[in-house]
Amino acid sequence: MNPWIAIGMLALVGVLIPVGMMTVSALLRPSVPEQGKRATYESGEIPTGNARLQFNIQYYMVALLFVVFDIETVLIFPWTVIYRDALQLPGVGLTEVLAPMLVFIGVLVVGLAWAWRKGVVQWVRSPRHERRKPNEQ
Repeated sequence: MNPWIAIGMLALVGVLIPVGMMTVSALLRPSVPEQGKRATYESGEIPTGNARLQFNIQYYMVALLFVVFDIETVLIFPWTVIYRDALQLPGVGLTEVLAPMLVFIGVLVVGLAWAWRKGVVQWVRSPRHERRKPNEQ
């Protein structure tokens, strides 16, 4: 049997099962449209204002940078454990061991430099700080 047939069948089953479940659910569930279902839920209180709030994109960018560099540390630790033993093997030099990790760290440093240049890691200045700035000079 061709392995691509098995992969195609798995993909087909992976699509058909959720679509089938949603179809059966849409056919069997009761449909009772009422205004209360569309209201924003705020612990039983009457909602005030719009439910959509705009957050500063800086929070997401800093969180994304944190995740990237957190995963970097998670990947560096097992690498050091594995390659510590590889250095003791004959014919394996320091260059073969360090080169892949230096390339990995280099790519991350380039990404951090790009983010720094774009101003991703700089917080938005408060109006109070901007007012104080000319007086200090």
